[in-house]
Amino acid sequence: QVQLVESGGGLVQPGGSLRLSCAVSGSIFSIYGMGWHRQVPGKQRESVAAITRGGRTNYADSVQGRLTISRDAAKNTVYLQMNSLKPEDTAVYYCTTYLDLAQYVSRRGDSWGQGTQVTVSS
Repeated sequence: QVQLVESGGGLVQPGGSLRLSCAVSGSIFSIYGMGWHRQVPGKQRESVAAITRGGRTNYADSVQGRLTISRDAAKNTVYLQMNSLKPEDTAVYYCTTYLDLAQYVSRRGDSWGQGTQVTVSS
């Protein structure tokens, strides 16, 4: 069992930056990769960034070049650095785990955090 706790969300103006954190605890040895998804009311949750335990990263086209996923193995924490934020980035952001390659490729998350709200508005 893995527990995930996100933090770092908030209100930011367009063009601003935020860094989200996801603290991981529990059976972390079974994790193949991790990712960040986001969801707005009335829409499906979408993957925005993912990282394997080997450090390979993947991004949605809509965030490429603006969002960066990284991890600190010593702290069991995954980050999402968000730059040049746009109003359309407003959403609840969730951290998730992928237990194997199949889950990673399909972005089908296993464990989920509670989410953190990001609001981009002037």
